[in-house]
Amino acid sequence: MSRRAEIRRDTAETQIALTLDLDGSGAGARETGVGFLDHMLDLLARHGRLDLDARVAGDLHTGAHHTVEDTGLALGRALDEALGDRSGITRYGYAVIPMDEARALCAIDLSGRPLLVFHAALPPGTTGGMDHELVDEFFRAVASTARLTLHVEVQRGTNAHHMIEAAFKAFACALRQAVAIDPTETGVPSTKGTLTA
Repeated sequence: MSRRAEIRRDTAETQIALTLDLDGSGAGARETGVGFLDHMLDLLARHGRLDLDARVAGDLHTGAHHTVEDTGLALGRALDEALGDRSGITRYGYAVIPMDEARALCAIDLSGRPLLVFHAALPPGTTGGMDHELVDEFFRAVASTARLTLHVEVQRGTNAHHMIEAAFKAFACALRQAVAIDPTETGVPSTKGTLTA
C-alpha cells in the first residue's frame, strides 16, 4: 500500500510543490529559500525516515513568515493525505532528544483532532533567515492540516540553533513512531472506529 502524497499550494504569497512518502529513507530535496528551514526539513526527513521533496517560492522580501507557515500547511496536508483512513498505524509517538546543551520533548497523537501545545523559551532573533518565533507557526500549521495532536516542549537550552534543532529532531522521531504500521492492528486504532471525523 502506497502511503504517499503530492501537494500543490499556490497563493499570492507562496507557490509550493511538495511530495511525501511515509515509508522512505530521507530522500528528496528541500528548497524553500530559507536556509534554516531547509536544514530543519532535512532533519525531519532523515530522522523521520520520510522521503520529502519541497520546492517553495515565497515572498521573502516581506520576511520568511509566509514561506515557513505555508510550508507547514502543505506538509500537514501531505501527512493527512498519505495516512489515508489511518488504519493499521501505531497512532502515538514520543521522543526526548538532546542536542548538546539543549533538550526537547515531542508527543504526537494522530487523533484526527488538530491541536498544538508548544513551549519553548527561545531567545528573540533569527537563524539562517528564519525568525525563532516562526518555529511555533510551523508546528501549528502542520498540526492543523495534518489533524494531529502535537505537544512540543524545549525543556532546556541556551543556543537557539540547538534548541530548535532538538525540537525538530524530537518531532521527527515521534512522527516516525506514530505513522509506523503496527502489525497487530487490524483496523483503525480507536474505540470510536475512526480517526478522520
